[in-house]
Amino acid sequence: MDASTRVGASNAEKGISSGARKRRTSWTPAWVPYAQAAPLALVFFLFFILPLVATFVVSFWNYTEYSIEPAFVLSNYQDVFYGCFSGSPALCTTFATYLSTLKFVAIVWVATLLIGFTVAYFLAFHIRTLPMQIALFMVCTIPFWTSNVIRMISWIPLLGRNGLVNEMLTSIGLVDAPIEWLLYSDFAVALALVHLYTLFMVVPIFNSMMRIDRSLIEAAYDAGASGWQTLTNVIIPLVKPGILIGSIFVVTIVTGDYLTIGIMGGQQIASVGKTIQTQINFLQFPIAAANAIVLLAVVLLTIWGMLRLVDIRKEL
Repeated sequence: MDASTRVGASNAEKGISSGARKRRTSWTPAWVPYAQAAPLALVFFLFFILPLVATFVVSFWNYTEYSIEPAFVLSNYQDVFYGCFSGSPALCTTFATYLSTLKFVAIVWVATLLIGFTVAYFLAFHIRTLPMQIALFMVCTIPFWTSNVIRMISWIPLLGRNGLVNEMLTSIGLVDAPIEWLLYSDFAVALALVHLYTLFMVVPIFNSMMRIDRSLIEAAYDAGASGWQTLTNVIIPLVKPGILIGSIFVVTIVTGDYLTIGIMGGQQIASVGKTIQTQINFLQFPIAAANAIVLLAVVLLTIWGMLRLVDIRKEL
């Protein structure tokens, strides 16, 4: 048998072996992947889709001071936008509330992005050893070992009229009287929100930075790029998915937050979440559901706008 015949016989054997392997795995039914995904899909349906559908249905129900009646009315949505399209130069209550909420969203997003990017950059590029990175990252999570309420209340002894900050400023003579706007103000709300949610920005940005090939940075330096040019032309474009994911976390959480704004704002600052919570307390479930649906639409529109800026599926 010559060499060409032996090679042909060998290739034929390989083909038979490959075909046998394919036939051995071809018995797997087509429904197996669906069965594997079914438990998670069921949990997703029960705890996400079903509550949203129920909220949407209840938003069309009618309610009085004494009862809630299943119906299909649009009065709840009309009440949500009451006076918003009357042509009056003054903002209606709903638009003013959303403007107040979006103001905090913008402030907190910018602050958490700057702090989160700086912390993630330091951990990823200035800490060389993995154990130290893990240790410092765990330090960032220490505030999450306590509840949100405790972390918010901890600011009151610091920022109050007779708090530590005012006492210190008064004692060293920088101010003659206590500063009133440190607590129960927009400043206090923004400060508490940044304190609570900065980690949601740190984690995805840090994860994206750790995935950057360090040879790209070295190549940028070898090509004569400065530190700022390397940051803006190499690092930031590569961490855009992390920035987007962190921004989605922060924006969605802050938009619906009512507890922080209520406590740190002294129950004097309006927010959409606080409006919904007040309506629920007064058992006005249909209009609260209508407000929740409008809020969900605003959040989804915001996320859609951010996803248009970065194709996260392509980047990941």
